[in-house]
Amino acid sequence: MNEDSAHFPPVDPVKTGLKGCCPRCGQGKLFNGLLALRPRCSACGLDYAFADAGDGPAVFVILIVGFIIIGSVLWLEVNYAPPIWLHILLFGPLTIILSLFALRWCKGILIAMQYRHNAREGRISRD
Repeated sequence: MNEDSAHFPPVDPVKTGLKGCCPRCGQGKLFNGLLALRPRCSACGLDYAFADAGDGPAVFVILIVGFIIIGSVLWLEVNYAPPIWLHILLFGPLTIILSLFALRWCKGILIAMQYRHNAREGRISRD
């Protein structure tokens, strides 16, 4: 990532990531659709080529959503003991919906943190 020479006031990476906005100006959109990144910010022109969240968002989503869903399944089973089809009917769609929204939020936050801290791919110098 090239050094950023534009002068913008710092934005909160968590708020910016949750809203899916540009990590530099906080105005333009980060996503094109549900999870695909735009090529650049429409407001300030920041090139999103630096953005690579990798598998980080997926790991966070698996751990957080898995904890919520499994905890809810166990609580419902212990307290009410419904048939298995009701578990599938309730928690199947809930898992998918929570995972998609949480994946977008986590990806936005990690990209905003990556920009804020000027994170780059690790390289070993062989000079």
